[in-house]
Amino acid sequence: MSTTPATAVAPLTIRDAEALVDAARRAAETAGVAAAITVLDAGGHLLAFRRDDRAVLIAGETSTRKAYTALQLNAPTADLVDAVQPGGLFHTLPTALDHPLLFIAGGVPVHRDGRLVGAIGVGGGAPEQDHGFATAAVEALAA
Repeated sequence: MSTTPATAVAPLTIRDAEALVDAARRAAETAGVAAAITVLDAGGHLLAFRRDDRAVLIAGETSTRKAYTALQLNAPTADLVDAVQPGGLFHTLPTALDHPLLFIAGGVPVHRDGRLVGAIGVGGGAPEQDHGFATAAVEALAA
């Protein structure tokens, strides 16, 4: 049996996290949205956080929970909203675990060379807006 050695993937750095926050902030400001942005590393540890001083206070909490959910399930939270509805695959997940999961659009995993290296969460706008800001940040980092 042949085994292929695992290729090391560079972790998400503070420079990456700051670039993600900056790109999401610019996208939100362009749309006129006061947002909070959270970036977590692959272990779920906070790398960067920014809350516009005009954003509602809960936006900070929602951005962090969205990032954590995207990281734990390795999927954009926008893709998971239906899964927690009655009859959905993850219907009981939000209450079954003692973790800060939030199934509202705005959390996006960050991959490098096909490997999960972190996640970004955005709160403060409509869910679709938050998802767009987070996605724009991930795309900007990849460019």
